[in-house]
Amino acid sequence: MLVSATTPNDLRKMLYKQLESFFLLGEEERALIDSHIESALSKLEFSFSRTKNKYYHDESIVRFDPLHGCQWARFLYELSRSVYLSGESVSVCDKLYGLLKVMASADLFYQVELPDVFMFDHPLGAIMGRALYSNYFTFSQGCTVGNNNGVYPVFGESVFMLSNSKVIGSSQIGDNVIVAANCYIKDTDIPSGSFVFGESPHLTIKTGRLDQVREYAEKVFDYE
Repeated sequence: MLVSATTPNDLRKMLYKQLESFFLLGEEERALIDSHIESALSKLEFSFSRTKNKYYHDESIVRFDPLHGCQWARFLYELSRSVYLSGESVSVCDKLYGLLKVMASADLFYQVELPDVFMFDHPLGAIMGRALYSNYFTFSQGCTVGNNNGVYPVFGESVFMLSNSKVIGSSQIGDNVIVAANCYIKDTDIPSGSFVFGESPHLTIKTGRLDQVREYAEKVFDYE
């Protein structure tokens, strides 16, 4: 069960206060957003229940704190994504997306399908493009996923992008991979169970590191 640090009414008040600080918002738009809040919270509960980060739990209860910047940014992404998938209003999606960028300085576009289970810490300056993502994905500040000549990367499960790393173009990233801080991968495949450092085309790829990656991963996520 997801427990919020605020009441549902206060959650809505805070959301609309923020939105109306930047955009005009009609009653129909407010009603549409209201109708998708539960869907967004459900997505949060599923993902947050699989993280071991102490700020996402209150003992055995999954916790959502709107004053936690990463949690609020994730809520705004899930809310805009839910409205987008309903096909009801692009303008509402754009306003939620705009608010997310203002509040978190991160670019998580509602048309980008991020996985059911993912995490980010300190996402300032991060841009997640239209790649194919898998569960247990993480990124941090300054990370970029983007295209080269219209081709985007494909990520396996349990990929960890450390600060200021970039994955661009026709890159297949295997399962259980750590992309080191400041690493730049362009049009390069990375095998599963690897650490990768440096910049394309002169990357250093340390293979056969599955045990070490899993040890790292299990400090972040609950795979049960």
